[in-house]
Amino acid sequence: MNKIIKAAGLLALVPLSGVLAADKPAAPRASIPFVNFGGIRDWQADGDKGLWVEDAHRQWYYADLVGPCVGLDFAYSIVFDAQPMDTLDRFSSVILPGWGRCYFNSFAVSDGPPAHKSDEAADATRG
Repeated sequence: MNKIIKAAGLLALVPLSGVLAADKPAAPRASIPFVNFGGIRDWQADGDKGLWVEDAHRQWYYADLVGPCVGLDFAYSIVFDAQPMDTLDRFSSVILPGWGRCYFNSFAVSDGPPAHKSDEAADATRG
């Protein structure tokens, strides 16, 4: 038993920062501040699994949801719950009036929603 305690003590002395940290730097945490004061410009559902959110500076983000969010793919309006700091981030959620709340699994910078074929055709005809 003495050997087990000594081995555990030696492991406690090894710094875990080098062991756990990969060579890849951590991605910055994405967030949109001032949600209730015009921080969000637009949003678009990704079916019932997530949504793209555009901030006031035209930067897109993608919110992956914990599970299917029933009603999101055909909702006309949603409420962003960015409490308590009025900042939309990975701890936020959306509320669908009449349906319920859907929690974010992750929130990251994105290129935005894919262009619709009708949008691409209109751009081609404009020249």
